[in-house]
Formats: sequence, structure tokens, C-alpha cells
Amino acid sequence: MEVLKFKPLTKDQLIISIDRLTRFKEPEVKYLRVFYDILSANLLVPKFKKSEMEKIDYAEITQIAQDIINFSLEALGVHANENYALNNKIFEYETSLFNIDKNSEMLLKNKINYDGFIDLLTENEPKNLQWLKGLKYSEDIKSFRQENSIKYPIEKVVIVEGATEETLLPEFAKRCGYDFDKNGVYVLSAGGKNQVVKLYYSLVEKLKIPIFVLLDKDAKQNQESINHKLRNCDCIHLLSCGEFEDLLPLDLVKRTLEYELNNISILEKEMLLPQEPMVKKLEEIFKTRGMHEFKKVEFAQMVRRNIVQNSDISTEIREIIEVIKKLK
Repeated sequence: MEVLKFKPLTKDQLIISIDRLTRFKEPEVKYLRVFYDILSANLLVPKFKKSEMEKIDYAEITQIAQDIINFSLEALGVHANENYALNNKIFEYETSLFNIDKNSEMLLKNKINYDGFIDLLTENEPKNLQWLKGLKYSEDIKSFRQENSIKYPIEKVVIVEGATEETLLPEFAKRCGYDFDKNGVYVLSAGGKNQVVKLYYSLVEKLKIPIFVLLDKDAKQNQESINHKLRNCDCIHLLSCGEFEDLLPLDLVKRTLEYELNNISILEKEMLLPQEPMVKKLEEIFKTRGMHEFKKVEFAQMVRRNIVQNSDISTEIREIIEVIKKLK
């Protein structure tokens, strides 16, 4: 290959790259995406099209990308110390999470100056970058996670249908004495029951750690689709009633509406219509009171701010959290 010529990444670009490389995602996917982006933007000679990069050996792609990254760090005055202990820890962590093939192994066994990246990070970085700092400085990364609530290293995954569960389940768990961030529990919102199945199918082939799947009551067929692939370490829970919003205690919903929506009066009959799903009730209340359109995400955030007592957590939510807690 001809002599390489490249321009350095900026400090911001470096931090974005390291952030993407340390997120919870399959190693082959995230490393190739970051490496291809770096080659596209910063490699001046030779220039490759995306289709051409995809034909290059993984070892060569890794070599070029790490050279550009390390050169960029040097340009910022961050020098390599030839100590790859942090790289080895990252490799060990990724292989503890994912089933790694030879291609992924080539990507992970790089000589990127991860130590140098630490010098660029501030105190207010995302949790995965706080974990990276912890890997370098802490002798016990799980204790570091517990003390700093950084979620990483991840030990179990919870797949849910939507944003309500993603927002409220961690908060309810914390109130029950089981902090997801302190215990390495990662919640993934799939965006619907069919997407839950697709996401589970994708993860179960790659992940070594337990997966908990939470589905609405109407997702019986989706539950059956997952059951035949369910591993011994995994668990699936079908709600006993409608959607996650239907598990919210009525007093919590009323308090949330009264507090968050300018102390509007809530008619008891509006809240207690028989056989009406909670979401339908809420949509009607928002509509009849002349408020903005009801949105699940916004309402979940409202509810989270108003969880104040044990009675705000229903029995079924407590049972779900207890099962997640026991997964190994």
C-alpha cells in the first residue's frame, strides 16, 4: 500500500469516537462503524469508498484507524506510553459480554492509546466514559460502578416495548432498593412488541449475559415466538393487564396530573371508567381539558418526578424487579 497521509481528528472528534467505541453494542458493529468513519473523513491518501473499505482485511482497517487516532492524540500533546493494560481490560470485558469471532477479535486487539484518551475526559462524561476512567484507576471496577452508579460493566439486559417502561422501571427499581445503574442493568426500548422479538433474536445469538423481556398483555404470540429461543439464564414476563401504564397506581396517576398540569381538577369518574385502559383515559383527560396532546414519553417523565412513597409501586412491578434482580 502507498504511504498513508491523514489529518488528525479534533479533540471533540476523538471524544466522540471513544464514546462510540465504549458503548454497549456488538464490537464488530461499533468498531467498524467508527473505523470506517475515521478513514472516510481523515485518511487523505489513499482515499477509499465505503464499498472499498468493506473489502479490506480487518487487521489492516484496525491498523490504519489506530494510527490516525494515536497520531491525533499526539497532535494534542497526548503521548503513548506503550502500556496496553487498559486495552486488555477492554478486550476482557467485551469478550465477557459477547460471543467474539476472529474478525471481532482483530478489531478489539488494537493498540489504540486508550490511556491517552483519559487525559481528554472531564468529570461530566457519559457513564461509559466514566467506566473507562474507572478501568484505569480502580482495582475493583464493580465496586467503582456501585459507588458511582455508572451502569458499566453491564451484567444483564432488560428489553421493553417502549419509553414508559424504559423511563419508569429503573426509577421504581431504585425505590425498591435495587439501583439498575449500580448493578449493571441495561434497559433497551425496542419500540413495539414485534421489535422486541427482533431485538431478542439478535441479542440472544451474541450475548453471554442474561436477558429479561417485558411484554404487554396483548403480546402473547410474541412471547411464544421468543419462548423457543429462551435460554436458561433468560426470563420473559407478560403483563397481567394491558400496558405498563395500567400497572401504575391510580393515586400516583392522579397526583402526577394534579401537580404537573397546573393543579387541574381531575374528575373521579374520568379516572375510574370501567374496562378503560389507562392510556385511553389519559388521552381523554388531556383532550377534554384542552391540554396538549398526550404523549407517553412526557407522561412517564412526569410520573417519575412524582414517585414518592412505597404505595406508588404496584405489586406486579415489584415482582418484575425482583425477578430482574435474581437473574444470573
